[in-house]
Amino acid sequence: MWSTSRRKRDAAEPSGEAPSSSSPSSPRSSQHHGYSFRISSSSDPYPQPQSSPCNRALASAITAAVTSSSSSARDLGSGCGSGGAGGGFLSWIFSARAARADEGKPAGGDWDAHGLPVTRTPVPLARLDGRKRYKVSELNFLDRRARDSASAAEKNPLFDEMSTLRPGGVYTRKQLLGELQTMNSSGMFQQVRLQGKPQPDGTLALTVTYAETVWPGAPKRLKCVNVGLMAPPGAGPDEDMTEREKMDYFRREDRDYVQRIRNAKPCILPESVRQEVLGIVKKQGKLTAGVLGRIRDHVEKWYHDEGFVFAQVQNFGGLDTDEVVCEVVEGDITKVEYQFQDNLNNIVEGNTHIAVIDRELPQQLQPGYIYNVGTAKQALKHINALGLFSNIEVSHRPDEAKEGGLVVEIKLKEQKPKSAEVTTEWSIVPGHQGRPTLASIQPGGTISFEHRNISGLNRSLVGSVTSSNLLNPNDDLSFKLEYVHPYLDGVEDRSRNRTFKASCFNARKLSPVFVAGPNMDEAPPIWVDRVGFKATITESFTRQSKFTYGLVVEEITTRDQDYNICTHGSRVLPSGALSMDGPPTTFSGTGVDQMAFLQANITRDNTEFVNGATVGDRFIFQFDQGLGIGSKNPFFNRHQLSVTKFINLNKQDKGAGKPPPAVLAVHGRYAGCVGDLPSYDAFAIGGPHSVRGYGMGELGASRNLLEIATELRVPITVKNRQTQVYAFAEHGTDLGSSKDVKGNPTEFFRRAGNGSSYGLGVKLGTVRAEYAVDHNAGTGAFFLRFGERF
Repeated sequence: MWSTSRRKRDAAEPSGEAPSSSSPSSPRSSQHHGYSFRISSSSDPYPQPQSSPCNRALASAITAAVTSSSSSARDLGSGCGSGGAGGGFLSWIFSARAARADEGKPAGGDWDAHGLPVTRTPVPLARLDGRKRYKVSELNFLDRRARDSASAAEKNPLFDEMSTLRPGGVYTRKQLLGELQTMNSSGMFQQVRLQGKPQPDGTLALTVTYAETVWPGAPKRLKCVNVGLMAPPGAGPDEDMTEREKMDYFRREDRDYVQRIRNAKPCILPESVRQEVLGIVKKQGKLTAGVLGRIRDHVEKWYHDEGFVFAQVQNFGGLDTDEVVCEVVEGDITKVEYQFQDNLNNIVEGNTHIAVIDRELPQQLQPGYIYNVGTAKQALKHINALGLFSNIEVSHRPDEAKEGGLVVEIKLKEQKPKSAEVTTEWSIVPGHQGRPTLASIQPGGTISFEHRNISGLNRSLVGSVTSSNLLNPNDDLSFKLEYVHPYLDGVEDRSRNRTFKASCFNARKLSPVFVAGPNMDEAPPIWVDRVGFKATITESFTRQSKFTYGLVVEEITTRDQDYNICTHGSRVLPSGALSMDGPPTTFSGTGVDQMAFLQANITRDNTEFVNGATVGDRFIFQFDQGLGIGSKNPFFNRHQLSVTKFINLNKQDKGAGKPPPAVLAVHGRYAGCVGDLPSYDAFAIGGPHSVRGYGMGELGASRNLLEIATELRVPITVKNRQTQVYAFAEHGTDLGSSKDVKGNPTEFFRRAGNGSSYGLGVKLGTVRAEYAVDHNAGTGAFFLRFGERF
């Protein structure tokens, strides 16, 4: 068995951006117990080295095993001792720092001249004065078996990890002898000698000569096991043992080692990586300590690149057999703990049920799995999506009860459950001849309240009331009251994830159906008021797919610009008079409709952000089924299908500091209606979310429609910030169905029924500035839009 306990290298320290924006880089950690990795929504998530009592105890045990007896050290160095299915109980201890812990280290700033004659002959350590502190000005490692001795140390990184000797360092004779003892007893080298050459400036030039240990034969198989939660092997024979007792001890160690490997869990290292490791041995033609070091680095690199940042190769066994055993501490999760904090970071009792949070944890972050930094980031994202916490930290610590285990700690600060807000605004209404007066100033505003996390089960009650004229709120008063009840089947039942929502609403919108075409004077606007009740159940199959179904009961009223009930659309005649014989605004013809219908939609959203750009696909299907209840018993089936795909053109990978990819967006939408169709529910064509370059409904209102669009997005850098320029082309058509809408609003308002557009744009934050060409008229215009087109 060949065990490693290495000095932490600078390369082991991970770096990257906050987890809320990008995936972290894969750090090369070298001590499983020596890191604390934190993922936080508001702070740096990356590991910081820290000491641990468990770590110190382990280091002491390893050091004791190294220095236990000179006779055992000779056996270990020869590779002919017992243990590990014939591999020898070989301890490879990169712990010169630990070996020197008891001796103390002199101050680096003070040193003594060697006082020796300056000759070309090296001086053995025995001639050095034990009271002096010697400064090392040069350090050379020479392999007796290397053809090019000058580059031996350069090609062999083992000394860099094992020895703490450094040019410029100050050492006593006792410390230098300790370094020599460590190298001799490590099992990596044979015939290690350390000599000093006096320099004229009073310093020493040290030379280490050695022969690297070589094991006979080359292994044909690699067995990788996870020993993270297993009891560590013994620390070595006692000093007062006889030779026979030591032999018995090593035989027991042999049997225990075989049983230990048999009981160990297989590691998650894929077969392809194992073959790569065997390729390293085959290329070298022999198994040496240096080859084992490269195998260890190769294995750990795979773990760390995949996000298993605490995985560490601990031992090698079976070194003189056909099958080398690689023992890995992978970083097993043994426990998940939750901690609620107040604003002063004091531990408090939380209101939220633990089961609510535990549901959001990925399965791979539960006990029994290997800790992965990507999974921890995913947990942070899922918990944050609950909207219950102002600060979230996902961190870890070593499990003191189970050697090699990790405890995942989740620290949470809850938001205040109740809130209320009042916002006000002032508007000036044009008076006579378009001139505003003092009396025309109208106060408006919104009153909203929210009660979140009712009973600690993530239930909420949200309400708002809005009016643009508080002096006469009946003109345009709108309100919404919504109750949300997640975990309809119980918070402990994870077989289904259903959420119940119920809302009362009153909304008012300008209808795009009753608008004039490009060759007409502007038509008087028609407003559509909807007052009603909606109850739905949303079932989430996965985080990307959900199914929503429910009942909608509403009253629809159409009104003109003076807030009077309006039964028909109107247009301006050449004489300037209004024609009131336009399409009926409601199904009943009275200006007021009541109806009830079932509504359902299926959504599958596989989009993701790759360095700020949306990539993936989105699928939405919705249908409304009239029940024949209401004004004139409307019975209908409205259906819509929308498919959008965002194609990563240059296959750009995620990563901190990497540019976003060029993306081609392809979009298609079909909508249709069978049965009764009120004019206000006809499908409008044209507008920023239909066919760009046209106004809302400028192309027509139809029973069926088809839209296709494509957009090419190219990333650019403006003042060290990433943004996008894009080119687009779109087309929309009523498929000849406009005439099937009651009153044919498309023909009445002289609209084309179909149209195309193309243009260019640039994205500035959430704003899209674009120039679009109306293909029907052959003219273009600039537009500023907010949000995404697709």
